Amino acid sequence: MSGVSGQSGRDEPDASKRTQRPGRPRKAGQAWRSGSLLSVHSVAGQVFLFQLAVVMLLVAAALVALVVQAQRDVMADARNRTLTAAQTFAHSPGIVAALDSANPTAALQPHVQAARKAADVDAVIVYGLNGITLAHSDPSQIGKRVIGPYAAAATGKPFTSTFKGSLGLSVISAVPVRGPDGSVIAIVSVPVTVETVQQRVNRQLPFLLGGAATALVVAAGGSGLVSRRLRRQTHGLGPTEMTRMYEHHDAVLHAVREGVLIVGGDGRLLLANDEARRLLDLPADTERRHITDLGLDEDLAGLLASDRPATDEVYLAADRLLAVSKRLTAPHGPGGSVVTLRDTTELRALSGRAEVARERLQSLYDAGLRIGTTLDVKRTAEELAEVAATRFADIVTVDLLDPVLHGEETSGAPTGITELRRSAVAGLDAGHLLRPVRELVRLVPAHPVSTAMAEGRPVLVGDLSASDAWRAQQPERARRILDHGIHSMLVVPLRARGVVLGVVDFWRAQGSQPFEDEDVSFAEELAARAAVSIDNARRYTREHTMAVTLQHSLLPRALPEQSALDVAYRYLPAQAGVGGDWFDVIPLSGTRVALVVGDVVGHGLHAAATMGRLRTAVHNFASLDMPVEELLGRLDELVAQIDAEEVAAAEDGQGLVTGATCQYAVYDPTSGRLAIATAGHPGPAVVRPDGTVDFPQLPVSPPLGLGVGLPVETAEFTVPEDSRLVLYTDGLIEDRTRDLDAGLEALRDALAGPGRTPEAICSAVMEAMLSDRPRDDIALLVARTRRLGPDQVAEWEVPRDPAAVAPVRAACARRLAEWGLEQVGFTAELILSELITNAIRYGAEPIAVRLLRTEPVSSPEAGSLIFEVADGSSTSPRLRRAKVTDEGGRGLFLVARFAERWGTRYTTTGKVIWAEQSLHHDATPEAEGLGELLLDQWDDTAL
Repeated sequence: MSGVSGQSGRDEPDASKRTQRPGRPRKAGQAWRSGSLLSVHSVAGQVFLFQLAVVMLLVAAALVALVVQAQRDVMADARNRTLTAAQTFAHSPGIVAALDSANPTAALQPHVQAARKAADVDAVIVYGLNGITLAHSDPSQIGKRVIGPYAAAATGKPFTSTFKGSLGLSVISAVPVRGPDGSVIAIVSVPVTVETVQQRVNRQLPFLLGGAATALVVAAGGSGLVSRRLRRQTHGLGPTEMTRMYEHHDAVLHAVREGVLIVGGDGRLLLANDEARRLLDLPADTERRHITDLGLDEDLAGLLASDRPATDEVYLAADRLLAVSKRLTAPHGPGGSVVTLRDTTELRALSGRAEVARERLQSLYDAGLRIGTTLDVKRTAEELAEVAATRFADIVTVDLLDPVLHGEETSGAPTGITELRRSAVAGLDAGHLLRPVRELVRLVPAHPVSTAMAEGRPVLVGDLSASDAWRAQQPERARRILDHGIHSMLVVPLRARGVVLGVVDFWRAQGSQPFEDEDVSFAEELAARAAVSIDNARRYTREHTMAVTLQHSLLPRALPEQSALDVAYRYLPAQAGVGGDWFDVIPLSGTRVALVVGDVVGHGLHAAATMGRLRTAVHNFASLDMPVEELLGRLDELVAQIDAEEVAAAEDGQGLVTGATCQYAVYDPTSGRLAIATAGHPGPAVVRPDGTVDFPQLPVSPPLGLGVGLPVETAEFTVPEDSRLVLYTDGLIEDRTRDLDAGLEALRDALAGPGRTPEAICSAVMEAMLSDRPRDDIALLVARTRRLGPDQVAEWEVPRDPAAVAPVRAACARRLAEWGLEQVGFTAELILSELITNAIRYGAEPIAVRLLRTEPVSSPEAGSLIFEVADGSSTSPRLRRAKVTDEGGRGLFLVARFAERWGTRYTTTGKVIWAEQSLHHDATPEAEGLGELLLDQWDDTAL
């Protein structure tokens, strides 16, 4: 009420009057200085007097109750104390002996006096069953007969009673004293006079009266404060004036046809008239609740809770449009505001159209944020369906061309499109009615989808039941769709950069309005934005596919045949793009095998192309039989050269710098030695035959391109037969969810265990280590080691003497006979004699010959013979065609002709010339044709 009357701001001219007309507040300090607080003419005075009377009655009643309760408590305490004292004395040690003594009075009297003082009672009396006092606190009473109701105690039952005896009206307790046989031999009685009890009560009365007085003062003060507060709230009005003011308030607030709200300074609703409740649909318990808790529109609630005035501002409340005016009550009254509401529902149609436009703009804005979050065609189509099914349609389907899903360019005019692929479905029970995802949709003429695709425009079907072309495609499915309540359809083609990508179908079901012409423009705008995102994803898919194709063409397509290792591998490109990880298995001379893993920093075509260059370089360097440290040194120089060329070719001098790591290992099955070097790459793992896992500590050189001129360190160690060598790239062990140490421990757990094949180890590692969306490429190479047995190796020392060739050839023939290879003996002896003769003639001591026989696991009948002749010279022979007049120079030619391959590798003490002869039957030339082959080397006319 104060908030309503605060709108006036005018003062009465007569300030001496105690009251004013209803609704007219006094000036500050005027009303409560002009009358007494105890005036019975004001509501505040009457309330104060009533409260004061009630408080006085309550205090008096409480005082009487306390006095009575105190007296009752003191009497109860007297009974308990006398009974306790009597029982304690009656059962005290030595009392029976004192009673049986010659002079019980002399024995008991000192104890009686002490017990009386200790128990704070008026007397302690001991008397016999004949009623004669044996001991008494008052010695003058000794020997006198006690008169009183002690018969119960004589029978053995203690009792407590109020009795008037020699001490006056007293509370007395009597307890029997029992002898050893249990019979009563005496009685102990303890009295406390009522006068003593009353004195204790009297001592508590000052405290009770003081408490009552204090309570009366506090209550009177509280009543005064309440009345003063009530006087401020009522402005000193009397009951009649208050009644008249309420009548005015009720007439003003509830008779007008405008809503009125009074809001306090704390944002709580103080008052709402009937019209305001109707307009805002307020609940019954509205008052004192915060504005934001009333379920109002967020904008309207924000205005009512703020301190901002307003004039005829339009807000939406349920299905009504309200013109809201707001005025602040300060400084004319307490903090708060008065709000008036006028119903302007006639503007509803205009506001509805504006709200629809706002919602659609908001939907387009949301679509721009939610569609195209990934460069995935299918996911982008799903995002389009989800966004449209939220606000615009009940069901949304997206159909795309197959080339678009695969990232390819679409070909042909829209009229030539006959098939689409269902890519996304969202909405109301769509899976049970429409075609499922991934199903092929065949277009038929005159169908709304065919029309939209052919003409490149939206097609609106307001009533599906009346569309014969739509129902004719699949009558049974169309009937089920109509029975489910789907009644309207809007088809919009997806076009981007002049290319048709597919179509999006919007459906509305029962409970939604059919599509109208106004919906077409919104659907077109939504489809256009989504089409651009789909086309971007398609282009990315195409580029990604090209990069993957390039990368796969540069990686090994099959593992080469060799007998030293049983190898399995895994390669997984990153989800975000193609990287530069690679691996390789390269057979070397002497049954040795090189294992390579590498990683080019970055993703995309540049990383894949660089990876191909480095892999080719490793192959070329490995064909020269370079030591592992020299190969990585040459590769480091190559990467530095590539970086220099990139920088020089860039116009701004900021070309792409290639970062790469590599690990190169060579395994020799004849000795089980492994030579390995690494350039910035994670070290390998070795799974021993018993299943334990070890990560050898290797010297690590800088990554490729950063250590030009610096030597590469090599580690060599022996690997037990049937061990597993595990080489990998950092994408396997490094992940955003774990650090390097945790990755290595996880890899150790995945590798541990004996007896598993390399293929099984690869599967176990990928299952344990692979994340949902790897950020980097992963290359994994697992090789099980084999060893050549003593029966597969033959070695001879050869002196530098031409006559030593024949004994070695004979020994070779015997060994071939032991191996069952007599059919290749002639060719083998020829190759070996030529290599030994070449070493004796041109080489240096020491000269050694080694013959190796390999048997690949994949084909036991196949295999090869390897001839190795080592000498102390570092001069490498070369193949040439001898002149007609030359007597020699044809030895290496014959070796190259009859051997499958041959070459030279350098060692720390010289070189090794080797040749390999295949044991396939069709790979060995017939001995009968050898003469013709030799004769072909001379020109007949020259002879």
